Parts: sequence; structure tokens; C-alpha cells
Amino acid sequence: MADSITEGTLTKWHKSIGEYVARDEPIATIETDKVDVTVNSAESGTLLEFFAKEGDNVLVGSNLFKVDLDGVAGAASAPTPVAAAAPATVASVPSPAAATPTSSGPVVEKIVKTPPMADSITEGTLTKWHKSVGEYVARDEPIATIETDKVDVTVNSAESGVILELFAKSGDTVAVGSNLFKVNTNGISGAAAPKSFSNPVAATGTTFATPVAAPVPIQTPITAPKTAAASAPTPAAFDDAPKTPAGSRIERRVKMTRMRKTISSRLKDSQNTAASLTTFNEIDMSALMEFRKTYKDAVLEKHGVKIGFMGAFIKASVQALKEVPEVNARIEGDEIVYSDFVDISVAVATPKGLVTPVLRNCENWNIVETEKAMAELGKKAKANAMTIEDLAGGTFTISNGGTFGSLYGTPIINQPQSAILGMHAVKDRVVAVNGKVEVRPMMYVALTYDHRLIDGREAVTFLVRVKELIEDPRRLLLEI
Repeated sequence: MADSITEGTLTKWHKSIGEYVARDEPIATIETDKVDVTVNSAESGTLLEFFAKEGDNVLVGSNLFKVDLDGVAGAASAPTPVAAAAPATVASVPSPAAATPTSSGPVVEKIVKTPPMADSITEGTLTKWHKSVGEYVARDEPIATIETDKVDVTVNSAESGVILELFAKSGDTVAVGSNLFKVNTNGISGAAAPKSFSNPVAATGTTFATPVAAPVPIQTPITAPKTAAASAPTPAAFDDAPKTPAGSRIERRVKMTRMRKTISSRLKDSQNTAASLTTFNEIDMSALMEFRKTYKDAVLEKHGVKIGFMGAFIKASVQALKEVPEVNARIEGDEIVYSDFVDISVAVATPKGLVTPVLRNCENWNIVETEKAMAELGKKAKANAMTIEDLAGGTFTISNGGTFGSLYGTPIINQPQSAILGMHAVKDRVVAVNGKVEVRPMMYVALTYDHRLIDGREAVTFLVRVKELIEDPRRLLLEI
């Protein structure tokens, strides 16, 4: 999945046992610490077996699924009843039924392993299978979703064929290289077989036919009856919550996502590692707001992008970082690493948590180019489409809590970086200007820095320089 990722959580199978999967068709999604990786099938054929269930932790290089390489796309098997089983629980997963996928020849099983996802990601939580046992999956077809510390990774199948077995269930932690699912690469597209690791039905005598049996509705996957031993609870909307007597008090327990656990761990690690100290200043935003008001329509018409505050603050930070290189450096062991480039990590809130995508080589950008890059990141964040590459690296971070109304705050350093700039809300305040009392739009800014590397003089110099550039935007254009 990536150089530093050794495992992940298989979140979804996109194919089922007995289905045909084509080479490069997506077959599984694996969640890593950063993003969701789509695993594509490396072979074509019928899926015979999955070695991991949705939610299992899969290692890079481990058996993922088995395929029948002689499987033929387009065929379908005769109706095959699914045996009833006891309701599934989180701790116990029912064993897969014997698969008898249709193929053009002998069954050719192949195990697909959890692929690498990113350099620093070794595992993830499998949140969803997109395919079930017995379904056909094509190479590069999405088959599972894996939640990592940062983003969800869609895993594409590396093989084509019919899924025989899933080695992980939803909610399991899967390591990079671990077995994810088994596929019959000789399986036929459209063939169906008993589903493995799907939620079984209660023993009521009811059977379900394969897709060729028209009189019986197709149910894939078969949902389990709602019992107390069912899977982990999921958050419910307040409107859907059961009505309770007046005065009753309810608590809900929801399993932390892998991303939330990673955020928690890394923020605490930052506090434990760095000698964090925060210095503050305030900026008169009058000139920048007037600059924005004057040119926003012309920029929008010519470049198709709106001018915000971030473009100017990034430009100002880049200039200040050039003048105070310690703020752009980091500590590695007994050495200090200075970067002659500026990669700005921008804190972005997504539905799943806080991520810090990176704007690379910002020292070469003007304000308009920066705003365009920010707009693209915003779109990807809203679509939950961040990739490992978007999040890797960074030499300095900017966090804009002002978008949520924050007036004052002390941001936490994004390790292994050495400093982070916190922007806040713009508020009209009474200030003294040239001996007169005036109302000006003011913003508090905060710089949290690692005192092991950055002295107070450098930190204050950096923040004052940012203040000077924002209060006189002409300096940004002239780089003075």
C-alpha cells in the first residue's frame, strides 16, 4: 500500500465468493492510518475463498483471497440454498460455507493480501466489504474500505474471480500484508456461491436462492436478526432514538474510529515530546480586508477563485519562515534538519476528524495560486477523497480556528514539525491608532513552538514578521 504501511483494516469486500473478478478490478477496501486503499485484483477468475473478514486486521504480504484462474466471466451457478446459522456476534464469526463456484475449469484459488497503503501505515480497521462471498469481483474493482488514522482507503481487488472467503469482518483490524480474501480466479462473472462472513439468518427453515432463481428475492448480504449479541452499536439520530420515560438518562458507547484513536495518540505524543510554548500577538486586518474587497471580483472573474485570508497568511508565513529557518526545521535524534523548501500543512476538518493535507513548495506560489490549491483541498476534504500523498510530510502547520468562531487558542504542534500558527476569528475591537481611539477588525494569532529547537526570540520574530506582512499586504507582493 505504501513504503511505511505494513497493515490495515479490511473494511469492505466488493465481491463475494463464487463471483468472477477481472484483473485490476477493485475487490477490497483497506483502511490505513491515513487513507482508505482500494485493493485491485492481481488475477482474473472466480473467487473461491476470503482469508479475512470485514473489520479484520490484514498484513501486507499476507494471504488475502483465493481465486480459480480458470473461472469464466458471464456464467451463473444453479440455485444454492444458504444454510441457516446462529446469529453473528462481534466476538464470534460464523465459519464460511463450502463454496462450489461455477467456473470454466478446475478451481484456481488465490489469496489476496492486504496491500501497502502508505509509508507510515501498518494497519487499519476494515469498515466495509463491498462484495460478499460468492460474488464476482474484477481486477481493480473496489472490494473493501479500510479506515486508517487519517482517511478511509478503498481497496481494489488485485485479482479477478469469484470470492470464496473473507478473512476479516467489519470492525476487525487488518495489518498490511495479512490475508484479506480468497478468490477463485477461474470463477465466472455472475456466478454465485454460498456467502462467507455475511451475517447469517436465524434457523427458521427459510432459504434464499442465487440470482438465477427469479421467484425468490435476492438478498446480498443476508442480514442478521437484531439480537443483543449483534455487532457493535452505531450512533443513532436523536429522532430515531427509542422513546423513554421522562426523567430517564441514557448513555451510548460508540467504538472510536481508527482515525480518532490516532488523532488522540498523536496529539498526546506531541505534548509529551515537545517542550511546547505559545506566544501571541494581534493583527489589524483592515488593510488585508480592504485589499480583498478591492480585488476579489477581478480575481474571481479572471482566475475563478475567491480570495480568502488563508492565501495571504500562507504567503506571509512562507516569507517569515525564510527569514527564521528554525521555525521550518525539525529535530531528528541528535540532529536538527533544516529544509530549504516550505511545505505547509493546513488543518482541515472532515466528517471523520481533523486531517492536515500538505501544500508543497509554497515558496514558489503567489496568493492566487495558493487560494486555488486551498480550494482543491477543500473539495477533496468534503468528498472524503484525501489520499496518502495529500497528507504526507509538511514542514509547518497553519490552523484556522476562526472559521468556527474561535477567538483565542493554543494549537498543538503537528509532530515531527516544530511549530504551528493558529489563526482566530476577526472581531471589531477598540484599539489605539496614532494616539486616537478607533474600532478596527482585529485577529489574535498564536504560535506554538518547540522550545527545544526554537528560542523565544526566534518565535516572537517570526510572529511579528507575519503581523507586519498581513497589516501591509503590499509587502507580500514586493517580498519586503
